Amino acid sequence: MSELNSMEVDTTETIQDIAIKLVMEQLRNESRLATTPTERTLFVLGSKGVGKSTLINRFLDRDDVPRPTLALEYSFGRKTASGQGAQKNICNVWELGSLANSSQLIEMPIRSHGLQTFSCIVMLDLSQPDRLWTDLESVLNGLKQATAKHAVAGQIEEMKELTAQRIGKEHPDLSTLELFPFPIVIVGGKYDIYQNQDSEIRKHVCRCLRSIAHTLGAALVYYSAKNSSLSKLVRDTMNHLGFGSPSNPFRTASFDHSSPLAIPFGADSWARIGVTPSNSERIGLSFSTQIPQLPIGNGGILPDDPAKDAGFKEASIDELRSQKDEELMYVLKDTEIRMKFEVVQ
Repeated sequence: MSELNSMEVDTTETIQDIAIKLVMEQLRNESRLATTPTERTLFVLGSKGVGKSTLINRFLDRDDVPRPTLALEYSFGRKTASGQGAQKNICNVWELGSLANSSQLIEMPIRSHGLQTFSCIVMLDLSQPDRLWTDLESVLNGLKQATAKHAVAGQIEEMKELTAQRIGKEHPDLSTLELFPFPIVIVGGKYDIYQNQDSEIRKHVCRCLRSIAHTLGAALVYYSAKNSSLSKLVRDTMNHLGFGSPSNPFRTASFDHSSPLAIPFGADSWARIGVTPSNSERIGLSFSTQIPQLPIGNGGILPDDPAKDAGFKEASIDELRSQKDEELMYVLKDTEIRMKFEVVQ
């Protein structure tokens, strides 16, 4: 009672005054939230020519005609939730064009935005099983190196704890896994072509991808731009990672190698896969024994002359380049004439 008696009470303030103050305070808080956007980062990388640019365009609702990604490209999406004082959400989207000599490029998204709200879409070409592990291993090695280089002290372990929560702290396989510190979704692209491959090859690919996704704490989905349901699932998954909605893009799970895989975070197990606990090195060795792998090459990464590629037109630069080309041709012709004249003399 003594504490209550010592409190200063404004007896002139009515209930209506108090209600107005509370509403005004709530509006101020909502206004602060609305003017401070939240940012997440989505990094899309993987096999060359698998359809990463097309996937990003669909995610961002763009009708752009995809052009070859030569190195690293940045774009972003913005969404504002409905309702008064709704928060603005921004998703930074990075795309890596080629895995060849890409270690420094893989660092860029992490160096630019940090790891705290970072997620990865690893897109692999199912139609080329003889490059599958080569591409995946290159991605994982690059991500591990970039993470170790740019993470602050203690951050990796803290984020691995979040990964453990994502797949389930009570998961029976938890102690056997090599968890990544951020969400990874492995997307098997070109399923429309892959589904016609030999059944044994599809079994090996399925076992490999399920095993590596499980050990990393990743989700796994198959995708085809020609299949609306698969396209919607992958787009919903990207929205989940990039904007936090929907909260659960996986309405059902599919584990059968004869149908498109759709395996949410933490839904798989070594027992369900039908293998003993393993690690990424043994998984890769086993798969490479069953399906020999081709090395990563530079073939076809760049057009013969990117400056003449219609997808990279820049009027002012192209005009200057044309002028310099004409000057160069003039110098070359002049030099050739002088050399012929000197030979005659």
